Amino acid sequence: MKFEQNFSQKQQQTQKLAMTQQLQQSIQVLQYNSEELLAFVENQALENPLVEVIEPDWQPDYQKRTTNYEGEESSYLNQIPDTNASLFESLIEQVHLNYRDTFLRKLVFYLIEYIDLNGFLTISLKEAQQQTNATPIQMLDALTLLQQLEPAGVGARTLQECLMLQTERDDFAPELAYIVLEEWFDQLVDRKWKEIAQHFSVDLSEIQKIFDYIQNLSPSPGRIFDHNNGLYIIPDVKVVVKDGEVQVFSNRGNQPNVRFQEAYFTQMQKKADNETKAYLKERKQEFEWLQKTILQRGDTILRVAQVIVSHQKEFFTDEKRPIKPLTLKEVAQEINVHESTVSRAVNGKYLETEMGVFELKKFFTTRIQQTTTTHTEDLSADTAKKKVKELVDQEDKSKPLSDQKLVELLKKEEIVISRRTVAKYRDLLGIPSSSKRKRYDK
Repeated sequence: MKFEQNFSQKQQQTQKLAMTQQLQQSIQVLQYNSEELLAFVENQALENPLVEVIEPDWQPDYQKRTTNYEGEESSYLNQIPDTNASLFESLIEQVHLNYRDTFLRKLVFYLIEYIDLNGFLTISLKEAQQQTNATPIQMLDALTLLQQLEPAGVGARTLQECLMLQTERDDFAPELAYIVLEEWFDQLVDRKWKEIAQHFSVDLSEIQKIFDYIQNLSPSPGRIFDHNNGLYIIPDVKVVVKDGEVQVFSNRGNQPNVRFQEAYFTQMQKKADNETKAYLKERKQEFEWLQKTILQRGDTILRVAQVIVSHQKEFFTDEKRPIKPLTLKEVAQEINVHESTVSRAVNGKYLETEMGVFELKKFFTTRIQQTTTTHTEDLSADTAKKKVKELVDQEDKSKPLSDQKLVELLKKEEIVISRRTVAKYRDLLGIPSSSKRKRYDK
């Protein structure tokens, strides 16, 4: 058997997209929200001496640097005392104020170390007893002292115990609330209320009052110490409705801008050698790319927003705020870009109106086929959800509508969807099933 290896030369032409570092960064910049963009631009300015950052209008005044009387640079933030105590700090302070320095107090301090952010105790008394050499009675007494601290419910080991601790301290709690939570918690949760009512010889309306009361208790008492106020929302575009016409404007003032350090560049070039000139040329090209990328990002977001507003004009002019079916693909085709570009352009971007601020992603929704007697038209899933909520809000709470009944009522409105879809929309809206919506008010 002979082995032959033939070589030949031929030309083949192919097209490839080279993902350069700058192209990758341009794609990433489009995805940045306003705060992320500002951080990126400031980082670029640190690396490039020819870039000066012009901060956007939304930059809070207290973030602007000032000079104190000693000539040192400082920030107003440094002059504001931190008065927000954590749950841990609050519990420690209460123990120092209320309990004498005894072994029992040391056990309370030990248990506090195992309180999570929700206020729950994450260690069992048996484990704590073994690690502290305390007796079971001492450990139980320490837990009792801990559970007497604020907020009510702190130190609980289960949700049931947490609700019981809060009910125990409330003078206005329904008379049977504590005992029902203690002995009939599972039946209450499973809505086996007839058993509870029969046991206590009361009407179902009394159990309904207890259930309504418990709904107002906190399942996570420690969360009142969560001081995270969230981030500012910086709208990228603004919509103005005037005389029935809807106009879209770019909030350029909310976007960081860059300025070229012309004086520094000219000064450096006069004394520069070849290596320095090459460095300056490279940094100037980086500035031009950065400026172009920021402008391109703003233009892309504006174009996407204009298409969205054009499709959803009724949302801004009609008091019912209807949202029509719209997909990323449709917007991409209209402005002749890739679907992924539209996805990046709406991710974390917001639109400002007189009614409030809305995320651009809100205006995208899937289609539901709606067949009428004369024609077929598209209906958005958002409209169907609103109709489901409307029907549930109007139902007789003593005889709530089942999912199948909702299907039939929607069909009369010429909205044809399956029972499974109704159940999915109900879950998305946070609406419980019909058995859990039933009320027993007198």
